Amino acid sequence: MTKKTPPSPPPRRPTMTDVAKTAGVSQSTVSMVLNNIEGARLAADTRARVLSVAMELGYRLTRRDPVLMSAPTSGSGGRRIVAYLVDELSTSVHPVQSVDGARDAAWQHDCVLSVALTRGNPAQEAAVIEAFKSHPQLLGVIYSTIFTREVQVPESLNGIPTVLLNCHSAGFGGQMIVPSEVAGGHGATEYLLGKGHTRIAYINGEPWMEAAKDRLKGYRRALATHDIAFDATLVRDGDWNMSSGYAATRELMCQERPPTAIFCANDLMAIGALDALHEMGLNVPGDVAVMGYDDQEMAQHTRPALTTALLPNYELGRSALEALLEVSRANPADKPSGRSRIMKIECPVVSRDSA
Repeated sequence: MTKKTPPSPPPRRPTMTDVAKTAGVSQSTVSMVLNNIEGARLAADTRARVLSVAMELGYRLTRRDPVLMSAPTSGSGGRRIVAYLVDELSTSVHPVQSVDGARDAAWQHDCVLSVALTRGNPAQEAAVIEAFKSHPQLLGVIYSTIFTREVQVPESLNGIPTVLLNCHSAGFGGQMIVPSEVAGGHGATEYLLGKGHTRIAYINGEPWMEAAKDRLKGYRRALATHDIAFDATLVRDGDWNMSSGYAATRELMCQERPPTAIFCANDLMAIGALDALHEMGLNVPGDVAVMGYDDQEMAQHTRPALTTALLPNYELGRSALEALLEVSRANPADKPSGRSRIMKIECPVVSRDSA
């Protein structure tokens, strides 16, 4: 009997992250262009480039995208409310970008996003959830954290469609959306290996954090894939700030056999590394290649421009909103399986000049 060849999987749908990467702009800029945000003072050539790239990649705008038509009319009951609970916003750009992604996706689906900052206080969380539960138009809840970690989901969310964003819980049977950090660390290291580097240093963030642990795990896996032994003398723990990247880089480059490439677990430490290498009279990437992680706006404006792995905060927010819509549409008669479902969003390398 002739064995049938299984059908090829459908191609991945382009995302706003893809458009931003190809157009060389931030995800926020893509959002403002594609959603035709009023008051956004963007250059005409920037708008044209973003729209051109979106069409070229086949990015599909939904039927409700304001760039194609006016804002949708509300039904007789008005727009549905999506409650977005977050423990912190003001200390990092990352959760703000996720809020942007969820907000844009909500609007495109006739919903509005209502954000509540709880500081992780159980009493505040309970009060906020009770207030949202009393709203007749509540669609569901996105429960999020500023950094990836395990959480105890509040009991007051029982019976409410809920999606976890940037966090996970062993006892939660629903959808959880997190960045694919191990694959991100692996891909960044693989990129440097592909450039011919075999002595690659790694400057980690605070080692107790999941993101730091997983990015280090990806770094080690990539080395193992190429039969390169892990060398602990090439690894330093930092604290996510520029000063720790600067100090660690000076230590690494003073070794008898210094690295030819430095992978930093975030862009701020990578900028510190660039500063240290410049002071030492070393050329980047001629003498030493530098890789960051996050793809913050500043990464485009360093000298040389920083090669980095993208932390897809905007896509995380959009994905959480879309997952919540699926949960809310599920038949109430269908019993949940009780099995956790984790969706991991990829962290691709953004190639620039430092590597």
